[in-house]
Amino acid sequence: MPVRSTAVRFRPSSVLTALVAVSLAAPTLTACGSGSGSDSDRVKISFKQSTDNSIHVMDDYLAGIKKQFEKENPGKKVELVPIKAPDSEYYTKLQQMLRSPKTAPDLVYEDTFLINSDITSGYLKPLDPYLAKWKDWSQFIDTAKSAARGEDGKTYGVPDGTDTRGLWFDKGVFEKAGLPVDWQPKTWDDVLSAARTIKAKVPGVTPLNVYTGKPAGEAATMQGFEMLLYGTDDGKSDPLYDKDTKKWIAGSQGFKDALAFVETVYKEKLGPDVADALDPNFGTRVRAELLPKGKLGIDLDGSWLPQDWLPGSGHEWPEWSQKLGLAAMPTQNGEAPGKVSMSGGWTWAIPAKAANADLAFKFIQTMQTKANAQKWYIANSGIAVRKDVASDPSYVQAQPGIKFFTDLVSSTHYRPAYPAYPKVSTAVQEAMESVTTGDASVEKAAGDYDEALKAATDNQVVQK
Repeated sequence: MPVRSTAVRFRPSSVLTALVAVSLAAPTLTACGSGSGSDSDRVKISFKQSTDNSIHVMDDYLAGIKKQFEKENPGKKVELVPIKAPDSEYYTKLQQMLRSPKTAPDLVYEDTFLINSDITSGYLKPLDPYLAKWKDWSQFIDTAKSAARGEDGKTYGVPDGTDTRGLWFDKGVFEKAGLPVDWQPKTWDDVLSAARTIKAKVPGVTPLNVYTGKPAGEAATMQGFEMLLYGTDDGKSDPLYDKDTKKWIAGSQGFKDALAFVETVYKEKLGPDVADALDPNFGTRVRAELLPKGKLGIDLDGSWLPQDWLPGSGHEWPEWSQKLGLAAMPTQNGEAPGKVSMSGGWTWAIPAKAANADLAFKFIQTMQTKANAQKWYIANSGIAVRKDVASDPSYVQAQPGIKFFTDLVSSTHYRPAYPAYPKVSTAVQEAMESVTTGDASVEKAAGDYDEALKAATDNQVVQK
């Protein structure tokens, strides 16, 4: 759970009673490493804290685990070190911390899209010796395990859930537009047609949101572009990376078609104003304002959205499951399997320069008991990666939408998690942004991407 992007998530009230709410102040980078390595009884844990001050899901969850861990391990102390920043800044700050024993925490929250880059940089410790002795590791699904595996075959992180993506739509807006409230589009044209109808018949509403551009970061790449690209004819195999030649793909028609969809959304003013779309905090506005207030018709987004609307979130919206419908994102022309999703997620990893690696893994084991993992999946509106949780009726029934998004796992795709991917993702965002603003045609933006791809991958490119 993305990235999710990798979004920030919240828990339902049933979990609130099980966790201890604590207010955490974000220390500076230097504070993280102060005294690092000098206290064998203290484990330091860095994680991404929400930039929305009303969302405390990770803070509260970790506070509860900290209390449990310290009770079960007398004399041991847990120091929580939040990093309050948007995704791109979080990645930068985390990598700065990992470079030195003076600043490296003992445990870090790693986005799966970045983990191989950090493995290659030597920032992370392989966990195989620990995993071999941990019986719960057999409960994790293979696809989740592979997301934290390096090219050397070793595993560098323990996944804490995954996510899927689809179309959220406002039933009230659809009714006003004369569209069916059980809408299930079969092609891209069906999606665009619905957006055009909303634009014509429901003034004051943004018809369709597709995240775009560099300010949105991985949300643009994954929620936006890849949800299109992997639904093209070129998406039947991995459309970004050729595993046979071990090279990145340039010049594909699917890439141009995906860009053309983005261009259409913004050229026809079916999407948000360009200035809004390129606001790095626009995702927060979508969840906290546009959807709850009936100002957005269709939102191409992730499974985690309900965490913002549940009790205690600051953006409570108890009627969301009645007001919003869910539809799978269709493939371009209805090609089999007819729908597409992308999955990502986050892992807990131990830095190579951690002072207390053994204690850090012990903390992972506490977080990842079946009971604690299930609390987190529900709190985070995440998709379970433990088989025993996924089959538990209390998980499936915990929240509207969980079954819909869990069922998408069967038709989901995963990003090519190779070291060059973060740079490739940035090149995708630049191409999206240029067609969003109208600064470049689809052909020009695709050509610029091909050139950026060569630079990002040391010319390890195959022409489609």
